Amino acid sequence: MTTTDDTDYSTLHLDVPEGAQTVSITRDFAATPDKVFRAHTDPELFVKWCGPDTITSTIREWDAQTGGRWSYVSADDSGEYGFFGSFHEVRENERIVQTFAFESFPDAVSLEILTLSDLGDGRTRLSSTSIFDSLESRDGMVASGMEQGIVEGYDKLDRLLAEGR
Repeated sequence: MTTTDDTDYSTLHLDVPEGAQTVSITRDFAATPDKVFRAHTDPELFVKWCGPDTITSTIREWDAQTGGRWSYVSADDSGEYGFFGSFHEVRENERIVQTFAFESFPDAVSLEILTLSDLGDGRTRLSSTSIFDSLESRDGMVASGMEQGIVEGYDKLDRLLAEGR
């Protein structure tokens, strides 16, 4: 599955292999790795871009360092949705390894590995793999509108990065 966004320079590649408990994402950004990293680790920036356009998010806890924890609530017209996890490895401007859980299904924990690669010329490639606890959890996440949320979120991140924040 490949999704192309509206920008001239970036394409979202979403790989959902049949029968595997993984989802992989590759997306290029017109920003340096330090800026893309900061957008993932600074809670004030994170809530401005994460998720689909229809939600607003509020941070409850955010300690973006190895061994730290995070928690936030997203809200839309249908209600509120809480998420939480732990930062297992935070390597500045390079890599974030964290767990991810939806409060309504706390036993369905995924492991997310995000890597940033400097492409030169002020560009960064984000590569992310989520490993789900089961194929059913993975398929449920995909069916929930995950792709739309990723595309809209990364489009918002593009705009945020272009503003120089």
